[in-house]
Amino acid sequence: MRTYLVTGGAGFIGSNYIHYMFKKYDNEIRIINVDVLTYAGNLENLKDVEDRDNYTFVKANICDRDAINKIFEENDIDRVVHFAAESHVDRSIVNPEIFVETNVLGTATMLNAAKKAWELPDGSFKEGKKFLHVSTD
Repeated sequence: MRTYLVTGGAGFIGSNYIHYMFKKYDNEIRIINVDVLTYAGNLENLKDVEDRDNYTFVKANICDRDAINKIFEENDIDRVVHFAAESHVDRSIVNPEIFVETNVLGTATMLNAAKKAWELPDGSFKEGKKFLHVSTD
């Protein structure tokens, strides 16, 4: 069973992706949804999947290196689908530092955690692992 780590899964695009994947693969996959639940995240979007045995929600910030590394350490992640981002333009004008922190540093945290989990001692990587970054910014 493949395990997908979806960031920003409580947002509009992320939650629709989770629904799509369960409709397509049902119980053949496992999804771990990581979302900090800011203004863009809403668990009501996932009410119909929250009780599935192959779905886990983790409230965490993608900038939290320890929390993200723990998820990778406790799970054999096959795919990362990284949606988590600050995306509301009006908010970027008011507080651009938050956008840099989440969109740049948070993405770097995710990439580094995947690299740490998937890199082999010889510098190559485990076969079949994939990281997909989807961004509106």
